[in-house]
Amino acid sequence: MNRVSLAVSRAIARVTDSPLGPHQTAVLRIGLALTWLLFLLREYPHRQELYGPDGPWDWDLAAQLVSTNQAFTVLLWSDSRLWFEAVYALAVLASLLLLLGWRTRTMSVLFMGGVLALQNRSVFMGDGGDNVLHIMAIYLVFTRCGQVWSLDARRARRADEARARGERPRDRLGPALWAVLGSVLLLAFLAGRTDGDWFIPAVLWGVWLALAVWRLVGRLARSGQPRILLDVVANVVHNGALLVIMAEACLIYATAGWYKVQGSRWQDGTAVHYPLHLESFSPWQGLADLLSANGTMVMLVTYVTVVVQVAFPFTLFNRRVKNVLLTFMIMEHAVIAVVLGLPFFSLAMIAADAVFLPTSFLRRIGALAARARGRLRPPASKAPAPPPRRPAGLPPGGPAGPAPVTGGVPGART
Repeated sequence: MNRVSLAVSRAIARVTDSPLGPHQTAVLRIGLALTWLLFLLREYPHRQELYGPDGPWDWDLAAQLVSTNQAFTVLLWSDSRLWFEAVYALAVLASLLLLLGWRTRTMSVLFMGGVLALQNRSVFMGDGGDNVLHIMAIYLVFTRCGQVWSLDARRARRADEARARGERPRDRLGPALWAVLGSVLLLAFLAGRTDGDWFIPAVLWGVWLALAVWRLVGRLARSGQPRILLDVVANVVHNGALLVIMAEACLIYATAGWYKVQGSRWQDGTAVHYPLHLESFSPWQGLADLLSANGTMVMLVTYVTVVVQVAFPFTLFNRRVKNVLLTFMIMEHAVIAVVLGLPFFSLAMIAADAVFLPTSFLRRIGALAARARGRLRPPASKAPAPPPRRPAGLPPGGPAGPAPVTGGVPGART
């Protein structure tokens, strides 16, 4: 019984003491933000046709669909072109700032809002990666994804150093940003713009109130106990969200694999051949012909793909086998990005796969990146050392001589 209670207490401590997988969630944050940012920048010349007023799926059709499925999109708050341009620009800015890890809690919410705003405005635009982005953007809000490899981590480290020197660092930008976004959310609520699905508005209000409680406790609490309690709650929420993200990734692969098993083309080993010869998915026709020229290779790739997708969720408890299958899936998505011309789908899936990468591997990658950054950074010029300060009361004309000796006892220095 003592062993069981000890194991339970260790499990509870592991879940509550710290956020699990800080490097994995950082990679997920960087991968999702980079994928969405690159997509928005690539489609910037076509934004009006894809999601704006000039698209075939016009504002009225989108409004009718949203009234039926209760999806959340701020683009339907107004049909003006200026509003669309402002939302698109904000989506780009939020993706960039989330990629850098600046105010990750706030930027993750704005990132989610940008993804939902554009994708729910025109639901027929996407290549499959949009579904992964849609789901993972919501889950990312509940994680503490800025613990490492972010500007937030650097700011926290500098704040700790300032406290160690006896200083009290102040954050004026955070409360201002909180007040502005809270005012916008309140105006939207009073105007009835959040009357659709309750989940996303509840998430927005919950994060806004949580940030307020966090800041008030940090400034007004006389002891560290309330802040410790909030840290425990945040860690539990983070770890629960990370578990859901991992389960979602496993569900994606498991369902894809089991549906492939039922297909006749996957059963006879020829399924990979056909997408290589579709005109819509052949940006490099010569490369596609080269890959599909060997029938045995096509059959092996077809069967291995099905086996890996079906088996992956069952290999999570064996680290070596899991890492081998994970490497194969990442390589497969890289090939899909190049051969089939689906870069954003592949980037989104690779970002979702990153939550299973070993922590030691990610730390080595971070160390290599830091080393490369240090080599690229120009060496700082050493400033001349300041002259030593003259002690108070020292007469001019040089340092004091030896102290006089009176009665065998050295006298005080002047």
